[in-house]
Amino acid sequence: MPIMSTKRINIVNKRAKFDYQFLDKFEAGIQLTGSEIKSVRTGKVSFIDAFCHFMRNELWVKGIHIAPYKFASYNGHEETRERKLLLHKQELRKLRRGVEEKQMTIIPYRIYINERGFAKVEIQLAKGKKQYDKRDSIKQKDIQREIERGQY
Repeated sequence: MPIMSTKRINIVNKRAKFDYQFLDKFEAGIQLTGSEIKSVRTGKVSFIDAFCHFMRNELWVKGIHIAPYKFASYNGHEETRERKLLLHKQELRKLRRGVEEKQMTIIPYRIYINERGFAKVEIQLAKGKKQYDKRDSIKQKDIQREIERGQY
C-alpha cells in the first residue's frame, strides 16, 4: 500500500526552461536507495547542473543532488551519484536517435511522486537556446507580466 502524504512533491528545474527549447517529453522511473527516496519525499533535491547520458544502452542521470536524509544510519547515500533511469526500449531508441542524429540533449526537468508513491523524473529532449533566443524569452516574459498588471 503506497504511503499517502498531504504534501505533493513536485520539484522543477527552472533554469532548464530558460536555457533550452523543449521538443519532446518522457516520464521515467528512477532507481533510488531508501534514504534517497526519503529525502525526495521531503523535497531536498537540486537540479543545478543535471543532465542525462547513455551508458551501455541504458540512460543515466548525472548531477542531481539529493541531500542526505537526516535520520538515515551511518551508511546513507552519496549525494550526487549517477542514477539509472527506467524507460521502455522504444523510448530509449527515440532518445538515442535524437541525441546522436539531431544533436539534442536530454534534460531532467521535474521530479515528483506519482499517485502510487513512486518517484518519477520528467525528462525533456531539448535543443539549447542561443543568446538572442534567451533575450527574446526575457522580453516575452516582461510583456506578459505587464499585460497581467494591466499596464501595457
